[in-house]
Amino acid sequence: MLIRVGYDIQFDVPGATPMVALLSLHPSRERDLIEPDEVKIEPAVTATNYLDAFGNRCTRFVAPAGRLRLTSSALVYDSGQPDAVNLSARECAVGDLPNEVLTYLLPSRYCEVDRFSNIAFELFGATRPGWARVQAICAWVHEKVTFDYSRTRPTKTALDVLTERVGVCRDFQHLAITFCRALNIPARYATGYLGDIGVPPGGPMDFSAWFEVYLEDRWWTFDARHNVPRIGRVLMAVGRDASDVAITTSFGQADLCQFFVVTEEEVAPALERMVSAQV
Repeated sequence: MLIRVGYDIQFDVPGATPMVALLSLHPSRERDLIEPDEVKIEPAVTATNYLDAFGNRCTRFVAPAGRLRLTSSALVYDSGQPDAVNLSARECAVGDLPNEVLTYLLPSRYCEVDRFSNIAFELFGATRPGWARVQAICAWVHEKVTFDYSRTRPTKTALDVLTERVGVCRDFQHLAITFCRALNIPARYATGYLGDIGVPPGGPMDFSAWFEVYLEDRWWTFDARHNVPRIGRVLMAVGRDASDVAITTSFGQADLCQFFVVTEEEVAPALERMVSAQV
């Protein structure tokens, strides 16, 4: 299938302000692009692209005073298959993990791993290690936490979510990630596009969050908010938690005044154009 992804995000900027945007698709999805994925900046400024420490594509620029507009529209090929499932995937001993994976066992800004050891083992220590244990964590968070846009805040941590039992998608993922790490299962935060493909419409579109765990010898997708395999995830960035993958970071004042995201299955004419181009 083909998926149209894009955004229109605008800020009021009082004065010249350096900014970094993580709005590009993750390098792992570049081969799936049918149309270029470019961050368009209005007014036009000089921008540079680089890969951060987690392998995400970043755009760096200085926003001038006034209205700043960031837009993009890209067409992405997707297999149309739901998230991969491997019920027999095993946990790795910490001593056998690749060096670059170890950071996803440690505490981070929103994931207080050191404060979760006891409760994690009480809740999930008796569950079969591997896929079953991670799925049990997802199911528990999905059942115990209520989704409510009005009941979150930028400073909410996994411990806050455990205590308050309410939040948005990032809060669900932070809690699940922290449980996993407390049980020595590497887990990282992921963000990107997730449209209402194959499910009933869920309201205004937004960027979405899920998480990935390292089992056997690769990363697997899990989602404590929805707790079912979904179709059409388009990855933008990964990190230890939401602080590593903020869509924009401004080193000065930049007030958000418009936010629009689109992610939807493209209709047949686009597919016909792609086939014609290949012929």
